[in-house]
Amino acid sequence: MDGFPTARWCRSRRAGVICTRAAGHPGLHNRVGTSQMWSELEADPPACAGGGRHAAKARLLPGGFPGGRALCLVCWGFVELSPDETLAAHDAFRGAGSEEEASSRAAWFNTYGWDRG
Repeated sequence: MDGFPTARWCRSRRAGVICTRAAGHPGLHNRVGTSQMWSELEADPPACAGGGRHAAKARLLPGGFPGGRALCLVCWGFVELSPDETLAAHDAFRGAGSEEEASSRAAWFNTYGWDRG
């Protein structure tokens, strides 16, 4: 596990809600501040339902982010496009993998908002 903060948290989801317990925790998943708890059997599959949907490349920041990828409107991750301009199969976005990616995502959403890329 790397040292980036989001890597310390469990990435399980249920109905799109992300668990807020530490990675590797024992017992049920939980979303703090709600009464939502779930087991591994009730968790969403890691694959995002957005794979295969039609999409277009997201607008670029001056530094080139997101590098020709499209915004998935199901999981809000930036995903590679297939040759037929559909989202490639991908796991649901569960947090940036690095501080650089997190900063670039924040800059992108602050610049372009949540207006579907």
